[in-house]
Amino acid sequence: MITNNEPPEFPVGEYVESDSPEQLVLQLKELRQCPTEIRNSINSLNSEQLEVRYRNWSIRQIVHHLADSQLNTYIRFKWALTEASPLIKTFNETKWSETFDARESELEPSLVLMDGLHARWSVLIENLSDDELDRTFFHPEVGEILSLRQVLPRTLWHIRHHVGQIAWLRNRHDW
Repeated sequence: MITNNEPPEFPVGEYVESDSPEQLVLQLKELRQCPTEIRNSINSLNSEQLEVRYRNWSIRQIVHHLADSQLNTYIRFKWALTEASPLIKTFNETKWSETFDARESELEPSLVLMDGLHARWSVLIENLSDDELDRTFFHPEVGEILSLRQVLPRTLWHIRHHVGQIAWLRNRHDW
């Protein structure tokens, strides 16, 4: 049972698969807005607040994780577009979150990285054909072949999930 003091596992709800072609326009709009949403989620937080944990990670680690994760997903998109259903490389999110830069460094470099990455990624997706959106890669952690069309909404949910964690902490602490 979760009490008001315990952070929920999925603050924005569990991921629900959606398969609607008209959603691509909305997904692109959301992808473009993600860096702003992430910035807004940490707006006015001080250094002490950035160290508050949501379960295992501090807010600082969450933001750096978002940059790491999105960069990896963008690279996976490029692999899928340039290779025949490649086996993608995974990364140990927990160990990455424990590196010095994820634990200690300022957030601005990760925020700037996401600004540029999302701008470029949006242009890429916006110009993909249906056949290109159906290109795939094999994800060894989930044991599935995933299309780019499937990965985009999962990525957006992942971002909302972590922004939701920060929002939960802000609400819990009345920041």
